[in-house]
Amino acid sequence: MFRGIYETTIDAKGRTSLPARFRDVLVESFGDERFFVTNSVPVDLGGGVYSSGLLIFPYQEWFIFVESFLNGKGLTSAQRNSIMRTIVAPAVECSADKLGRVLVPPHLRKNAVLEREILFVGAMKKVEIWSQSEWDKVRAHDMKAFPSDSEAVAELGL
Repeated sequence: MFRGIYETTIDAKGRTSLPARFRDVLVESFGDERFFVTNSVPVDLGGGVYSSGLLIFPYQEWFIFVESFLNGKGLTSAQRNSIMRTIVAPAVECSADKLGRVLVPPHLRKNAVLEREILFVGAMKKVEIWSQSEWDKVRAHDMKAFPSDSEAVAELGL
């Protein structure tokens, strides 16, 4: 599983380095150094403001997601189209070079507002990529929405 938060940078051409620990997890746990990068689910910050990062799916996990999406029920036509346009269509297959560098395509960098300071965030079977500024907004939103007095959270042992 992917765990941890790693601060790094991305250059003007969209090159960054995938953390070595995440490269190891890709190969050791998922059996493939390839992965897909796409937009993340938009976070509603309120007042019509949304924030978005990127998601890295291990290669086989992407196909599991796509199969689930194709066979999934419970989505309206509009929701299905939104997921298609936001997550599925922009996805790009990638792999890190021998030095761990990855080129993030311009259309994905633009949507996630990736400029200089970025974060790789372990999210169990996926990795999130956030600009530092968008991450700060999303974390502030998370703090407000955290279910601290929830029985379900207590059952998790938190």
